[in-house]
Amino acid sequence: MSIGKPFIMKHYILFFFLLLLLNIKGLAQQPVKPNAVELYNQIQKLNFLGSVLYIAAHPDDENTRLISYLSNDVKAQTGYLSLTRGDGGQNLIGPELRDLLGVIRTQELIEARKIDGGEQFFSRANDFGFSKNPDETLQVWDKDEIVSDVIWVIRKFQPDIIINRFDHRSPGTTHGHHTSSAMLSYEAFDKVNDAGIFPNQLKYTNTWQPKRLFFNTSWWFYGSKEKFDAADKSNLCKLQIGTYYQSLGKSNQEIAALSRSRHQSQGFGSTGTRGEDNEYLELLKGDTPKDKTNIFDGIDTTWNRVKGGKAIGDILKNVENNFDFKNPSASIPELVKAYDLIQNIEDKHWKYIKSDEIKKIISSCAGLYFEAVSDVQEITPNSTLKVKVEIVNRSSIQMKINGMGAIPLLESITEAIADLKENIPYTKNIELQIAKEVNYTNPYWLNEKGTLGMYAVNNQENIGLPDVIRQIKVGVRLNINGVEIPFERNVVYKYNDDVKGEVYQPLDIVPAVTSSFAEKVYIFNNDRDKSVTVKIKSGKDAINGTIKLELPKKWQVSPTEIPFAIDKKGQEIEAVFSISPSKEVGEISIKSIVTIDGLAYDLNKIDINYLHIYKQMVLKPAEAKAIRLEIKTKNEKIAYIMGAGDEVPKSLIQMGYEVDILKPDEITTEKLENYDVVMTGIRAYNVVNALAFKQNILFDFVKNGKTMIVQYNTTDDLVTKDIAPFPLKISRDRVTEENAEVRFLNPKHPVLNYPNKITAEDFKNWSQEQGLYYPNEWDVAFIPILSSNDNGEKPKNGALLIAKYGKGNYIYTGLSFFRELPEGVSGAFRLLANIIAIGK
Repeated sequence: MSIGKPFIMKHYILFFFLLLLLNIKGLAQQPVKPNAVELYNQIQKLNFLGSVLYIAAHPDDENTRLISYLSNDVKAQTGYLSLTRGDGGQNLIGPELRDLLGVIRTQELIEARKIDGGEQFFSRANDFGFSKNPDETLQVWDKDEIVSDVIWVIRKFQPDIIINRFDHRSPGTTHGHHTSSAMLSYEAFDKVNDAGIFPNQLKYTNTWQPKRLFFNTSWWFYGSKEKFDAADKSNLCKLQIGTYYQSLGKSNQEIAALSRSRHQSQGFGSTGTRGEDNEYLELLKGDTPKDKTNIFDGIDTTWNRVKGGKAIGDILKNVENNFDFKNPSASIPELVKAYDLIQNIEDKHWKYIKSDEIKKIISSCAGLYFEAVSDVQEITPNSTLKVKVEIVNRSSIQMKINGMGAIPLLESITEAIADLKENIPYTKNIELQIAKEVNYTNPYWLNEKGTLGMYAVNNQENIGLPDVIRQIKVGVRLNINGVEIPFERNVVYKYNDDVKGEVYQPLDIVPAVTSSFAEKVYIFNNDRDKSVTVKIKSGKDAINGTIKLELPKKWQVSPTEIPFAIDKKGQEIEAVFSISPSKEVGEISIKSIVTIDGLAYDLNKIDINYLHIYKQMVLKPAEAKAIRLEIKTKNEKIAYIMGAGDEVPKSLIQMGYEVDILKPDEITTEKLENYDVVMTGIRAYNVVNALAFKQNILFDFVKNGKTMIVQYNTTDDLVTKDIAPFPLKISRDRVTEENAEVRFLNPKHPVLNYPNKITAEDFKNWSQEQGLYYPNEWDVAFIPILSSNDNGEKPKNGALLIAKYGKGNYIYTGLSFFRELPEGVSGAFRLLANIIAIGK
């Protein structure tokens, strides 16, 4: 929906200001309160006019040691362009995958940049999963659009220097996304200054030419540390990044480790190091710096690089030299002078950047506390929002409020409305009328349906922005030492938690009502009706209406419509329908439509709430899959041991199995007697340490005639090397082409014939990849069942291995059931039913 006039302040005069620079890092969070040391570092950065853009493919690809060094030691504007949001990876902290995982990893990158001092950018590329070479990658991504995005970010950020994480000359040696990121960066370097390339971008920005392009090489690219140590590095720039920041009490590497440890969903907790350390850069394009320890050598990074900048630089150098750590507010008069001069420079790029920086410094030097707090965390369009504004000047510097109000500006006044006296809080309760046309809160890259390889973002100005675009803001114009300076804050919600204390959350615009299915996939393996439960959640008080399900004509639903009423906002009720399947095998989409006040709502609200990132809300279509499937299952009772997090147990229940999730301490001989099958979740042997001490119990379970199914694990940090009763070595082998031909190595084996006849049809329409981390060495006791490979590669035979152990069966599989089952892939259900029934 388009934005009209979203906010009207009632009961008093309306006014506010237009902010010059959209602060994309100013999200719902506790107010930043830097100490004097941090302020001094910010002032030093204010005096450096140079920038670096680091480019790679995914969250966690970035070199946080180098980003931290460039930002905190060199004081450069340092950005990281991740082409993707990491949607194709695995999730160690929960069940979210695909676009929901991308939302989590986006937030983890934003949190990482807050620590190492960088800025974050993205392209529209969708991480569709592992790719073995750039040719495959660029067949899925829209190459022209990604090149456009890279050029757009470069033109907007205007880096003097670009650094690639990966080598564009080595396709096939690493993830295809990795090499592609370097290739596209290499290509963009020569195009970014050509006005004939993507000329539509020049409505919003200018051409730009970076001075140098580097490749951030390391021992990894040489094959070993020994080879790298022996290599000739005379042509490389060597940066000593082991800085110890005495004022902070941390080494550069320790800051980098804190930053990298924000990637919790990928399990990249990192321990900091100390002492001398180096990073190496190979020049790919541009002129070679004479001083190879300074990549900015020969580039003017002082205020002299902008017309009219010398006077500003002189003032700010004086501020830096005379900074009073006991009284930072003493710097405010000179900082205000510099701010005023910055408003007159012609270079809009540095004007915006340095205006934003110096405003934050002035605010911090004054101990200025400014926040706008809502009385609710969620609100619907066409509602009134109550906001408490609090402003405190905790310095002796004279300040006046010249104007305050909602953003964007509807009306403005210039007369002073209040003096901000030292340490005397100014508070005002205001009301904002949220227009009915306002956009719901949602990751902007998920608002439109994209493709396998690309997110759809139609607004050019939004491309590259890292985060959710939040529109409800309150601004204030402050007169500080005779100069008017605008400040703004996002409206946030906060509350006091008895354990956590003060908790901040973003303000979300939500639909009046949302709905969600209890399950993502419903399996119909006979003609019988099945109950389908839909949850209805109210976004405001006192709603009533009806809910119905939309299905194809050959499917029947009863009743056709269910009336409901909900009294309180946030309350959730359930509606239960009975669905009769079609007799034809196939899958359909079931859509939930809720109607209130004559308006139809068809969205599902998903909350993502982890302690290390800010609460996120994602709106997706309220729909589920129903599959009419020819599948036979037995009545096995399954014990499931969760690993890194997946939704396989939900799918097993849909198939008709009785499933219990066992905690590690529940894995006992006596407990397991109640089950026919034990199944471990993905990466269980990477993340569940207790399994190292439970193997004898599990193997005895198999020996006594039962079945154990182990899903994929990675090669890293196995809790025990004896994950099977016979020798088994996991590799990095995988089949990334979802529809690669699958060959049956042992076509008469029961797993391919009972209780369902498995054919090549069962391997069609798999999602993202067939499987990953296949074993490549195994004991003769194992029988390989399937063979497959990506185009041009040798056969991989380790996707499904079955070994008789005692009276039972041990099964290891790298097939991506954790992806296929939630996506409703029919063949995956049929094959898994056979695997489970192997003992019968």
